[in-house]
Amino acid sequence: MALGDDIRSDLDKMVGNPWSIRNGNVVPGTDNVGLYNNDAVKLDAVYLYADLLGSTKLARDFTPQTAGKVIRASLRTASTIMQKHNGEIRSYDGDRVMGIFIGTQKEDNAVKAAMKIKYAMEEMVTPALYRNLPTLEPGGFVPRMCVGIASGEAFIARAGVRGSSDLVSIGRAPNVAAKLSDIREKPACHTYITEQVYDDLGYDTTYAASGSVNMWERCNSDVGGERMAIYRSNYRWPV
Repeated sequence: MALGDDIRSDLDKMVGNPWSIRNGNVVPGTDNVGLYNNDAVKLDAVYLYADLLGSTKLARDFTPQTAGKVIRASLRTASTIMQKHNGEIRSYDGDRVMGIFIGTQKEDNAVKAAMKIKYAMEEMVTPALYRNLPTLEPGGFVPRMCVGIASGEAFIARAGVRGSSDLVSIGRAPNVAAKLSDIREKPACHTYITEQVYDDLGYDTTYAASGSVNMWERCNSDVGGERMAIYRSNYRWPV
């Protein structure tokens, strides 16, 4: 079959056939979602994107070997923390990682992970990188990650071709979480959440240890072309 015929046949299957959507109570893996039959799993979930700040400077001003170690150390640390808080890692995209949280404590787990990522980047990753990569600190690079968190209904499907396919999350929550992780402010905050996530947080993920200070500041921001109320924080959680 010619290439054009292959593409037309695939398009007829993907676009012409209805979705087969089922509710999920676990985050699916690639083997749990069909590739060719428009299979999809619907989840009520929290999405967390952790994005390495300053990656353009990193690629421009440092060797690929140095940049590679910074990216690997940051992504590995963020992923380890997310997994420890019941997050399922489902995507790496260059210098950022995406995790999915489900269950009754999904908002609290995601926020704790975000605040621990901030702590670990400042107290663990940065010192280790500065000790082992002598050009990094004099070159003015400070390893930090910006985290965006959003909640809501999404459905997960597979995209690609056999032998080279991956899961994609479709819905407002993953889209907004990704956009929140792209926010760049000066002075910078490093954790951004939607109002819906904030409303579902418990006491210890809303207030500082003293119990009298709200760790979150409400603000309005343009997120993907939409003006919305969000919450930001620069608090961190010891690892």
